[in-house]
Amino acid sequence: MSLEPGKEPRVFEAEDAACLADPSRFRERIALPCRPALLRGAFRDWPMARAAQISPAALGDYLRKFATAVPTQAFLGDPAIAGRYFYSDGLEGFNFERQEMTLTSALDRILESAAVSESRSIYVGSLPTETYLPGLADDNTAPMLAPTVHPRVWIGTASHVSCHFDTYDNLAVVVAGRRRFTLYPPEAVAGLYVGPIDHTMAGQPVGLADGSAPGDPRYPAFEAIRDQALQIELEPGDALYLPKLWWHRVEATAPFNMLVNYWWDGFSAGPDAPYTSMLLAMIAIAERPAPERAAWRAFFDHYVFRPNGHPLAHLPQDRHGILGPLAGGGYGRIRSYVMRLLRGD
Repeated sequence: MSLEPGKEPRVFEAEDAACLADPSRFRERIALPCRPALLRGAFRDWPMARAAQISPAALGDYLRKFATAVPTQAFLGDPAIAGRYFYSDGLEGFNFERQEMTLTSALDRILESAAVSESRSIYVGSLPTETYLPGLADDNTAPMLAPTVHPRVWIGTASHVSCHFDTYDNLAVVVAGRRRFTLYPPEAVAGLYVGPIDHTMAGQPVGLADGSAPGDPRYPAFEAIRDQALQIELEPGDALYLPKLWWHRVEATAPFNMLVNYWWDGFSAGPDAPYTSMLLAMIAIAERPAPERAAWRAFFDHYVFRPNGHPLAHLPQDRHGILGPLAGGGYGRIRSYVMRLLRGD
């Protein structure tokens, strides 16, 4: 596999205020092309980014003003793993431990570890601000997103999050330290040798081949895409927009790091998620004979992926039935039809 032309990330500067301050323009210019976009300096004026510029301790003091006593899980790793949280040998367990603590306690330990070389790595991640830091989002806004999209925080020492994908659109903002994102497009999935779906470190399956030594005999197909990875370095105030299903390894390279991210589905027509549909297709189709799978692929292409347009374009629109526009009632009609089929009605 080679990276398709035009897949490289686009770059927007903070001065591109039109698309960085208006949700509809952000959707049109940045999200709709479904390509990564680097937003240089877009969040450098956040109060927490300004605190981070003073010192890690100043950022810690700022965050403590909002922190609740709700416990969370922290990831801790021995110095030998160099902050790379991963599976243990044989994929049976993991090379780190989890400990329950409050965010304030975690902050104290992170700052202590960041100040001492060769100490244990520690981080807390994916913490909804409404639960752990209420009021923080009001003090540090993202005007390009709808107010219903809420942030999460990730804070820790130098660390390495394995290559994975998200099923939501993702806007990741560096507040403190630096982040290196290594990206692969969705079509790289077969060459990344993805691990288990239901036995993961933090919810998402990971690409086992990413980061392996050249010529590793376990991952021969990875050699064709190894050099196609895209690396992007983010500094405080920078943000990266990642469309759904883009693979990304995330390395926090400074002794103390903080990232804020937003997940949302910018193109949802309702509550049903594409990933759920894929899992259902696995049990319905994946182990049928190859010729039958090929037949279903043709139907999926025609009715779902639609390379030639709407499957009933040859009929008047008022004869499209449940395949009418989703926003015009088609969503509810199809969902009701599917639910009757699942019940066996």
